[in-house]
Amino acid sequence: MKFIVDMNMSARWVQALVGAGYDARHWSSIGMGDATDAQIVTVARTDNAIVLTRDLDFSAIVAITRLQKPSVVHLRDEDNFSPATVAHVLMTLKAFEMQLQSGAILSIAGHRARIRLLPLPERPSP
Repeated sequence: MKFIVDMNMSARWVQALVGAGYDARHWSSIGMGDATDAQIVTVARTDNAIVLTRDLDFSAIVAITRLQKPSVVHLRDEDNFSPATVAHVLMTLKAFEMQLQSGAILSIAGHRARIRLLPLPERPSP
């Protein structure tokens, strides 16, 4: 799998992902620091990459526009780079690899994970 690590994430996540056998680049090595989230989504979609972020906007963009890709991995905790956190994130990515390759939003909070396949269903009108 290929990842784009958002600007709000430590570049150490790139090293952890590459060390686990993934292709990963930090956004700062790809595009401008003032790029919009929508621009990052477009690049990720074109490159068939998954966005790793702490920003809820990526999930919202993908959901509202009903895109099937890119997948988004949202880390809900602070950018805690402890060995236990890194190990848990890498284990969770492996567990949901098939869904992420097909298109999904994966939310990781502590030792819990929630996956939603893309495109998200439309909500009924009130």
